[in-house]
Amino acid sequence: MANNQSTEKRIRQDVKRRERNRSARSEMRKSIKQLRGAVVAGDAQAAQELLPGTLSLVDSTARKSIIHRNMAARTKSRLARAVRALSDS
Repeated sequence: MANNQSTEKRIRQDVKRRERNRSARSEMRKSIKQLRGAVVAGDAQAAQELLPGTLSLVDSTARKSIIHRNMAARTKSRLARAVRALSDS
């Protein structure tokens, strides 16, 4: 248990940050899942509409260091490639 004020404050801050990070990561994952669902369903128009917002969420999550920037780049690349393949066929 915390023995001094600074440790107690650090614990409070960690709890807040953890919740904020979990929320942001969850929102990003939901958006990705929704976009992948549209791709699997073959709905090119819906996928095109969802892509910019999803990429933006991935970028902002990486900018806040919630996910690694390489993971963000990889995720964005895979999503864009899937949507492009869907609209080409």
